[in-house]
Amino acid sequence: MVTSQKPDTPARNLCFNVYAKECPTRMVLDRLGDKWALLVLDRLQNDVVRFNALKRDINGISQKILSQVLKNLERDGLILRQAYPTVPVTVEYSLKPLGETLIQAVSSLTHWAETHMADIQDSQRLYDEAKNSAL
Repeated sequence: MVTSQKPDTPARNLCFNVYAKECPTRMVLDRLGDKWALLVLDRLQNDVVRFNALKRDINGISQKILSQVLKNLERDGLILRQAYPTVPVTVEYSLKPLGETLIQAVSSLTHWAETHMADIQDSQRLYDEAKNSAL
């Protein structure tokens, strides 16, 4: 079990256990286990980015899914949504300090997949060949 204490507030004795069925950390893990959330967080690691730039940069994400992911990450306190009164409205997204604490892990995970994809594909091919030959 891990004790969570928010900085700059009186000590809180909140205990969370990620292995417990009803633990709210499961929701966070579910959110961070989503490929779109990982890609959005990774894309925001060095820049303030507009909605359309995120949509363009994250190939294959729909406008609806991107909107949902951004709202969820904002609600979780990981990103900041800044709207400017222009015509049309300009909206920019950036990481909040809590989101910045995730960047090393997120970047490691997303780029690990790039680095090891050939090995994974080889393993999948060998597995499939072994399964097919056993039939």
